[in-house]
Amino acid sequence: MSPSTIGRQCSYDLRHSAAASVEWDEGLPDSIKRVGEVSAFPNEGPGMVYEFNWALNGDGVTPLKRNAFRINKSLDLKVAGLNAPKTNPLKVDGTAIPEAGSESLSFEKFDEACQVVRDNLSLADALYCPEGHVPGTHTGVRVITNSGASIASDLVAYLDRCPKTSPLSMPITCFVYEGSDEPFAGFSIEEIEVAVAPPADGAAAMEAVNVPKEAKSVATVVVSSKQPDLKSIIGGIEASQQALEQDEKEREASKQDEEE
Repeated sequence: MSPSTIGRQCSYDLRHSAAASVEWDEGLPDSIKRVGEVSAFPNEGPGMVYEFNWALNGDGVTPLKRNAFRINKSLDLKVAGLNAPKTNPLKVDGTAIPEAGSESLSFEKFDEACQVVRDNLSLADALYCPEGHVPGTHTGVRVITNSGASIASDLVAYLDRCPKTSPLSMPITCFVYEGSDEPFAGFSIEEIEVAVAPPADGAAAMEAVNVPKEAKSVATVVVSSKQPDLKSIIGGIEASQQALEQDEKEREASKQDEEE
């Protein structure tokens, strides 16, 4: 083949390649054409949402199987492969469970049981996490459990529905583990400091030294057994709500006394 023939062939190949590239590019969806504009993390899907997984990490549970479902409504139950509750709303009288720091439950025993349950939940094949408000209040609750067959569905029906916003920590967090040979039930109230007005650039900025903070009480409920009892979980939620409400009233009264 002569040099001129080779040149013509190369020129044709380049033009043909460019034309094919334009034709192919025109057939691509805009989401692929816009390099660098990503609307979601890769590999996300039902049960695998990075933002929610980070929230669970903050609660002390790491979903190692990457199968954690955030549940706010009945449709979320369907996405998680669970059945809708038979009764909604569900009214249940809770069973009293001991508070950490009382005669029947030391802080040490509660902390030990809580850590064991968190570790077991981290290893669970799937986590179901109903969220909502304590009925008749605006106190947020998150339940982290591996019991999807009944507990998750019933709790969705029991809790008042709350707006689905960024998955920050809730005032009441419940750790419920199904499959334990050592039954345990208890709740704990502790005081933490939170930012008065969280900065717009996210939770990390809340740790800044110059951010004003105030004291808040939060509650942890732990229930673990072969088959967790719904009434014990609800009893822990109700007792936690009462304690948080009482703490807030005492802080408000103390604040008013200081102002006077």
